[in-house]
Amino acid sequence: MRLIFSCCTVLLIWLAGCSPNNVKVDDSLGKYFTENKVTGCFGLMNNGTGKFTIYNLARYRDSSYLPASTFKIVNSLIGLQTGVISSDSMVIPWDGITRPVAAWNRDLNMYDAFRVSAVPYYQEVARRIGKDSMEHWLNRIHYGARTDTDVVHIETAVDTFWLDNSLRVTPDQQLGLVKMLYFDQLGFFKIYQETVKRAMLFEDTPDYRLGYKTGWSGWDPVRQRHIGWIIGWIEENKHPYFFVLNIESHQQDFDMPAVRIKMLKEILGDMGFMKGKM
Repeated sequence: MRLIFSCCTVLLIWLAGCSPNNVKVDDSLGKYFTENKVTGCFGLMNNGTGKFTIYNLARYRDSSYLPASTFKIVNSLIGLQTGVISSDSMVIPWDGITRPVAAWNRDLNMYDAFRVSAVPYYQEVARRIGKDSMEHWLNRIHYGARTDTDVVHIETAVDTFWLDNSLRVTPDQQLGLVKMLYFDQLGFFKIYQETVKRAMLFEDTPDYRLGYKTGWSGWDPVRQRHIGWIIGWIEENKHPYFFVLNIESHQQDFDMPAVRIKMLKEILGDMGFMKGKM
């Protein structure tokens, strides 16, 4: 059975390999956060050397936040592995409720739902997976675990726990997630990891390939903030680099979708990417 698929080695995404010996702290990247009136952190791992370039190391390593729609990576993998999602062309019909994002207000398959970050589609996927199966797989990959012995529990509804601050992840864990996904090391069948990677590939040019997933908390009236993510990889000359951008704004009318991708591309450009020279 897919649900009891056993991998030979349990690989933990809570540890991305960041240590004092392989980290370069780059405070010069702070200008991008200042210019956009946000706080946050950025991390990039060069897979060839194992070296990290990080802005705001304390936040990157030690602070945790709700994953928001970056959880669609994990939700997709669990859905595919358990058979709840039969393929990336599986359609879940629109429930007829009109929502602010027009792209969500139609029948969607997994591939399209992932790329437009359709929350209703993935809430239905989570309900079909169920709490017990969801917890089983979260603990299998230690997603949201604070230590290698920590047990992850879903403390709120199975269709909102990644949106309501009950599940939290560090930027280091997020980078570890995409690194292991890239190399098909997450303990799900390879075909399903490849399916999710296909959905994440947004730019495929002669000079580079850019795959990512975004996440956004929306305005949190209690904490008076927005939390935003972009996690993924950039590949040049078939050489991957893995990144995580985590930003926080206390402006209620903040344009998170525009700012986070702008910042990512500015930072990557500053580091020499997307020019066919890496």
